[in-house]
Amino acid sequence: MAFMSGLWNSIVGGNGKEDNWNDVSVFYSDKKKKYVSVSEIDKEAVPIVFAEAHKITFNKTGLGLAYTPINFLTIYHIDTRQAEVKMPSGHIDQPVIEDNRDGTVSIKYDPREEGVHELYVKYNGEHVQGSPYKFHVDSIFSGYVTAYGPGLTSGVSGEPSQFTISTKGAGAGGLSMAVEGPSKAEITCHDNKDGTVAVSYLPTAPGEYKISVRFGDKHIKGSPFIAKVTGEGRKRNQISVGSCSEVTLPGKVNDNDIRSLNASIQAPSGLEEPCFLKRLPSGNIGISFTPREAGQHIVSVKKMGVHIQNSPFNITVQEQEVGDAKKVKVAGTALKEGKTQGENTFTVDTRNAGYGGLSLSIEGPSKAEIQCADSTDGVLAISYKPTEPGYYIVNLKFADHHVEGSPFTVKVSGEGSNRQREKIQRQRDPAPLTEVGTNCKLTFKMPGITSFDLAATVTSPGGVSEDAEIQEVEDGLYSVHFVPKELGVHTVSVKYREIHIPGSPFQFTVGPLRDSGSHLVKAGGAGLERGEAGRFNEFNVWTREAGAGQLAISLEGPSKAEIDFKDRRDGSCDVSYKVDEPGEYRIGLKFNEQHIPDSPFKVYISPAVGDAHLLEVAQFPDSAQVDKPTQFYIRLNGAKGSLDGRVISPSGKTDDCFIQNIDGDQYSIRFMPRENGVHNINVKFNGVHIPASPLRIKVGKDDADPAAVHAHGPGLGSVKTGAKTDLIIDTCNAGAGILAVTMDGPSRVAMDCTEVEEGYKVRYTPLAPGFYYMSVKYNGHHIVGSPFKIEASGENLAEIGAQETSSVTVETVQKVSKGAQKQGPVLPHFKSDATKVTSKGMGLKKAYLNKHNQFTVHAGDAGNNILYVGIYGPKGPCDEVQLKHKGKNNYECWYVVRDRGEYIVIVKWGDDHIPGSPYKVEV
Repeated sequence: MAFMSGLWNSIVGGNGKEDNWNDVSVFYSDKKKKYVSVSEIDKEAVPIVFAEAHKITFNKTGLGLAYTPINFLTIYHIDTRQAEVKMPSGHIDQPVIEDNRDGTVSIKYDPREEGVHELYVKYNGEHVQGSPYKFHVDSIFSGYVTAYGPGLTSGVSGEPSQFTISTKGAGAGGLSMAVEGPSKAEITCHDNKDGTVAVSYLPTAPGEYKISVRFGDKHIKGSPFIAKVTGEGRKRNQISVGSCSEVTLPGKVNDNDIRSLNASIQAPSGLEEPCFLKRLPSGNIGISFTPREAGQHIVSVKKMGVHIQNSPFNITVQEQEVGDAKKVKVAGTALKEGKTQGENTFTVDTRNAGYGGLSLSIEGPSKAEIQCADSTDGVLAISYKPTEPGYYIVNLKFADHHVEGSPFTVKVSGEGSNRQREKIQRQRDPAPLTEVGTNCKLTFKMPGITSFDLAATVTSPGGVSEDAEIQEVEDGLYSVHFVPKELGVHTVSVKYREIHIPGSPFQFTVGPLRDSGSHLVKAGGAGLERGEAGRFNEFNVWTREAGAGQLAISLEGPSKAEIDFKDRRDGSCDVSYKVDEPGEYRIGLKFNEQHIPDSPFKVYISPAVGDAHLLEVAQFPDSAQVDKPTQFYIRLNGAKGSLDGRVISPSGKTDDCFIQNIDGDQYSIRFMPRENGVHNINVKFNGVHIPASPLRIKVGKDDADPAAVHAHGPGLGSVKTGAKTDLIIDTCNAGAGILAVTMDGPSRVAMDCTEVEEGYKVRYTPLAPGFYYMSVKYNGHHIVGSPFKIEASGENLAEIGAQETSSVTVETVQKVSKGAQKQGPVLPHFKSDATKVTSKGMGLKKAYLNKHNQFTVHAGDAGNNILYVGIYGPKGPCDEVQLKHKGKNNYECWYVVRDRGEYIVIVKWGDDHIPGSPYKVEV
């Protein structure tokens, strides 16, 4: 404020002085605007102050300023811009920033080195979208083919990216281009008739794109170029229509037995996939599967891992039964162009294409609603309804292969929904490393509750559970404290009135992180479930397990949002937002340009609470029983209006509550639960949620605990395409609940889930190489470690298009582990490379009696793991070995020997010897 007062005085001719600023360096004025440039004391950034006059009417308070302007009215906006160039040598250079006076700036730079440069552009201390930008500088003279333009280094998803190729004086030769990346990018070229070609490509998803430019079958200088495409990404919707071959197998089976059976089918090529079993009306076993090749197939049906009678079975698939995407016929202009706010229809004819599943996904500026109708002649009529104009990508696959022409690029025109979007980005530093015996802390914000109703437990990797301490840091902010006794992944459960809070159970790694990435970020809180217009709505984001990276928060809906961010400096943060209009909003949370699990979140913002904030809940029960009426009371406290209540069961069924006036402005709300589990009760006053709504209550013996569920097995590691793999989901001592397994990746997977002794076995077969993410939820909560990142390698057996989703859901039965033996400590799964460890020192070559023989080990580039050092001599182990961690995985080791002879020094990083180990040392 002192600065504003001083600036005011300097403009109108006063004698005031600015605080925190050196001087006013430039003053520009015309009839409508006044521009003032000032410099910070540290000279690191150059702020520009824009002054807009005669456009705002101040009230008597002067909009909160310390004075009230009399002659004319002015409001100031201070924008800080900074740019620097990192040269190939690593030196930093300063470009020239010129203000264009129209809301844009020009950056000019005269390069002094040849090679790849990086341009860093910051606005108010934060990188602008796409920063740092990469550009290539060469010293090629005419006669060579060169390429230049912004599309070679950066772009925005959904918008055309351009660059230019110059072939002046290059002579004869063929020019070819290719763009590879997360999405298909349609390329268009235009010959400028002056020796240059204008190239445009349309990326439809954010990520890194490789742009190859060849002349005469050889890469031009700088090719392939890497372009970083940013943006919120496309909204995607997808449907699948099944078309499977069904075969009847000999043998009778009852409904109970079918649950414990699993089946797989092996093709002549060796490809093995799970297939689905069902009991036919005749009592026989029926299997359904998608035939991928002709010939004799082997079907194995097992119970608890043992073949049933007559298994394996042989069946023959005819050529005409194999799904052939090339024989699918599509028709309709809706695959080329479409209109917003209306149905766009095309037809798909699979009658002569054999058996296969049809999958459709549509990506674009809005999530298009998809409808599918099967006509009497067997031709599918598919329609989609987008709400925003722009380019959409339609992926249409049959039997896991694109139909002819897919993916289709559709240009949608028309009026948009006028939805407003706001976005902020914040850099997240890695959380401090925790060690055994140190105090560990996990914080969360949950306003409007009391700490007496909170409880927390921590389960170690060895399976030992202990209560944890919960402290109230400030009003509504709580922290869980515990002291770990072993390294590895711990499970932290936080419950409010015996129900897991949003985000719980949490993964908490003690020691080095075993993995990093967006799939390890968690978010939860009331602000991701519902909100109120005109006030700040809050939620938590936990990035501790994901490591360092950039967190992007976007909010899209009927009105523009104000977003606030508070860093707690422990790997968690508090996000709050405020919007003015009620309606449906989408909250997108990205970490390093990738959506976190369950993002984007749909949130309904209700109108301002009004009198609803006066209502109080009284005598709310701690629990309830099935088929027994349960009631509580609401006091209106003078508020005038109508009261409404609805109960939502765990299965999603909604029922009305019975509301009765008791006395004056006190009402009773009664409902009859019909199933076990956590029920949500929505209580609204004049159509608006009261502050405590939705109320949660546990009905019956709901002992389903996601914190007690664990997954393990080869199916969670590195897998091969075309090879059936599996994993075990251990539900022992976790109670009965709903187990939902979802897999997102470059292809659909055939997946099934069968009951085994310790829980449930999930089997699947990936068809395309790449990364898959498996979400495992128990009663709607992610288990610890979920979603799991799985890498598939091998031959591509299905065409890659948009990300595809496969899922299976099972209603589990209660399992109890046999025996009470406790597991020992479990080591975390480290990601490391022992070949990148280096060591040096005389102690690895020659040693001396009764002296400190020393060497060092450097593992800073080798990931995280445990360093093992062992020294063995002619008469056994040496007397004394000491190891000291110097920070950043650098170690110092010394040892003392008492006997002459030849010793062996073993140095391992995890289970692997480092280069040179074992060493022979002469004493």
